[in-house]
Amino acid sequence: MKIAGQTALSMVGMLALAACSPLKTFNAVIPKDGASRQVAEAIAYGSEERQKLDIFTPDADAPEAGGARPVVVFFYGGSWNSGTRTGYDFVGRALAARGFVTLVPDYRLVPDVRYPAFVEDGAASVRWARKHAAQYGGDPDRIVLIGHSAGAYIAAMLALDERWLGSDRTAIDGWVGLAGPYDFAPFEGEVTQAAFGNWPEPAETQPITRAGAGDPRTLLLTGADDTTVEPRNSRQLAEKLRAGGTPADVKIYPGVGHVGIITSIAKPLRGNSPALEDIAAFVDPAGS
Repeated sequence: MKIAGQTALSMVGMLALAACSPLKTFNAVIPKDGASRQVAEAIAYGSEERQKLDIFTPDADAPEAGGARPVVVFFYGGSWNSGTRTGYDFVGRALAARGFVTLVPDYRLVPDVRYPAFVEDGAASVRWARKHAAQYGGDPDRIVLIGHSAGAYIAAMLALDERWLGSDRTAIDGWVGLAGPYDFAPFEGEVTQAAFGNWPEPAETQPITRAGAGDPRTLLLTGADDTTVEPRNSRQLAEKLRAGGTPADVKIYPGVGHVGIITSIAKPLRGNSPALEDIAAFVDPAGS
């Protein structure tokens, strides 16, 4: 069987590589969406080397009648200690091809920093998006945060905890978490200990603790076969949000694992899950 010029066997090999390393190699060889363009690269949203972002837009002018486009800020995963925005332009292009102005920021990583520095960087990138989105055809008051794994954690904290965005939180129209960790205290593992072990009040770092009434609408996507971040994280957070009156939908994809949920956004692998279509329908319900 052929998948966009790759055999099924070679695609499996690519996924195996992606599973044990950042997705930069996967991104380099995967076919990209043509109905999008990268319009800015390495734009500084702060003074640090890793406080930079890339911007993707639809390969068309902003619609005249409908006004500005929704803005998406996507945070990649990597255990808070790895990853680079250049490994995820396949996500930026996929979302832009669906009609969204999409920003993909880097953020500072462990061991150079610990919590809350990566959340603070996420907040700074969102504030930059609100200030500058209109220059790229985006609506600065209609921002949707999306993240995978550790990036979903960042998106969750920004959406659910008013400490980070302050008044700019009013611009958050919703958020989407893919395979996110939302309830993982106490910090018993090496990864969480390295990223959060210095914080004196572990409960303060948990999205499920911060969730409550008045939070932005939420979509939580996860794979039934995810053994890295178990689906219970999504189910339990959704229950907490619904109890506070926040609309929260959970979709659990059969046969999909932790890496597979993000790679299924790539053009040749969309048959593995409907993640991209579900995200697009959530970001812009009127356009779905």
